[in-house]
Amino acid sequence: MRITELIKKETITLNLKARNKEQVIDELVNKLHSAKVLADKELFKKEIWKREKEYSTGIGEGIAIPHAKTKAVKKPALAFGVSREGVEYDSLDGEKVNIVFMIAASEGANNEHLDTLSRLSTMLMNPDFKAALLNAKSEEEVVSLIDKTEAEFLSKETKESIGTTGKFIVAVTACPTGIAHTYMAADAIKNKGREMGICIKVETNGSTGAKNVLTDEEIARAAGVIVAADKQVEMDRFDGKRVIEVPVVQGMKNPEGLINRILKGDAPVYKAKDSGSKGSDVKVKKGFYKHLMNGVSNMLPFVVGGGILIAICFMFGIKAFDPEDPSYNSFAKLLMDIGGGNAFKLMIPVLAGFIGMSIADRPGFAPAMVGGLIAANSGAGFLGGLIAGFLGGYVVVLLKKVFEFMPESLEGLKPVLLYPLFGIFITGAVMLLVVVDPVTAMNKGLENWLNSLGTSNMVLLGIVLGGMMAIDMGGPVNKAAYTFGLAMIAAGNNYPHAAIMAGGMVPPLGIALATTLFRNKFTKEERDAGKTCYIMGLSFITEGAIPFAAADPIRVLASCIAGSAVAGGLSMAFKVALPAPHGGLFVLPVVSNKIPYLIAILAGTLVTTFLLGALKKNIKSS
Repeated sequence: MRITELIKKETITLNLKARNKEQVIDELVNKLHSAKVLADKELFKKEIWKREKEYSTGIGEGIAIPHAKTKAVKKPALAFGVSREGVEYDSLDGEKVNIVFMIAASEGANNEHLDTLSRLSTMLMNPDFKAALLNAKSEEEVVSLIDKTEAEFLSKETKESIGTTGKFIVAVTACPTGIAHTYMAADAIKNKGREMGICIKVETNGSTGAKNVLTDEEIARAAGVIVAADKQVEMDRFDGKRVIEVPVVQGMKNPEGLINRILKGDAPVYKAKDSGSKGSDVKVKKGFYKHLMNGVSNMLPFVVGGGILIAICFMFGIKAFDPEDPSYNSFAKLLMDIGGGNAFKLMIPVLAGFIGMSIADRPGFAPAMVGGLIAANSGAGFLGGLIAGFLGGYVVVLLKKVFEFMPESLEGLKPVLLYPLFGIFITGAVMLLVVVDPVTAMNKGLENWLNSLGTSNMVLLGIVLGGMMAIDMGGPVNKAAYTFGLAMIAAGNNYPHAAIMAGGMVPPLGIALATTLFRNKFTKEERDAGKTCYIMGLSFITEGAIPFAAADPIRVLASCIAGSAVAGGLSMAFKVALPAPHGGLFVLPVVSNKIPYLIAILAGTLVTTFLLGALKKNIKSS
């Protein structure tokens, strides 16, 4: 497909009236809308701005390439605008923008469309082409110029030749959307390599997947590696090589400097995390962590927003959301409906969905999210959500292999029909037929075991119940302990539930205090999230600790379980009774032995905090 199949006279503006970035985007979006290529103008504009917030598309040297790939586009298209006076655009070099290409890619756009758009990005690295565009007198001249330049571009020799110095370098470029910056950085690095007599092979991680993938042999013989990327790329294959890691814009703006650093040996030797004798094992560990963190980071807003709304609800009374209770308050019910009834219900499906998406790209999202919803509705909780996320993702990976035989003409059918249909069915069937029942059986078994302990050894029971609250933080083990506490309240025994609530408050409180006292053990994002854990911990919302446990399960879970067990055991030892089913410190007025109860919670919190300080490794500065 040629670029001139995507750009028409109707989408070209040779005299932009806009004077700032907002006006430029509005003007070009309107051009595309008037050309009837947009199904939803406002949604398309929203997606354009979403991309701008990630990274400005004003790439420097007077060029901007706003772009979006979305269902709001009926068919792929290009809009082009020229401002001879220049427009303020938050460009990476601080200069005004004269040339703007707006890329509208449809959600189901095939690889051919995206490769064509990527070709435009590399053509814009040619200063003669840019000057000719800027001086074009008519829309027909723009179309003709693009067609001629593209023909010359396609006729060039595509194979790289070894440079005169005999040096060989490999590089990887990637940006979040993979349409423009990825290929412009690749072209800048390759062109500068030719000028310097250096052979450079560049792998691009674009929207259609990795292209020109580096082989093990090429990596082995390379003098070094340049990674110009704004998203995660597979790094463990570079173990032992000199590697420079920079944002993708540096690949576009400073390719010569990056190449010289490699030639001079001025680059650190990359060490793969947990590297061992088997490279494949390393990849699995890194991949697992990356997928997990993708789910956790997208789940976090639901945990934080929903949890705090629930906490505010409790300020009106522990049962103020219940219309049958004398303390009923309509605003408290609204808060609970939003926070507990909806935000928290989405937490596990979102976790699963984004794990699946990390594994299999967008086709993995729907199967994994449906599996996560099944986990949430069946009581499988956090652990069930993890299973659903990885299951849904890898089911789609398998389906991609299965449907490889299909002709390229049917490529667009896979993401819109085949992957969601078979992916959702297989993931849902496995969750319902294989995963749900064992988790339910585990719940029942735990409840029966707790009942067998009775009150013969209250301290031991408190230790067990407190520790259980931290094992999976809202999952089946946590819920088994919580259900047991409710049953004991109904039976007139209010001691176990006090231990349960103390144990459930400790994980977020301990983590919050650890992020305050041991700042070098946590990333900036974790420290910011830790502040909200104070509120969630005081409100008995154990789920606030889930993101931290998912990111570093062994150290965080061990610390939280120990602290929760201490709090539960002390609560029982102090014979603290609690008749309220929820509320954290908001129900302190109905707690017996208030001061000893606070001591139990504080002791458990300090145990978790200082264990985290001792066990977690320092975060490397970057």
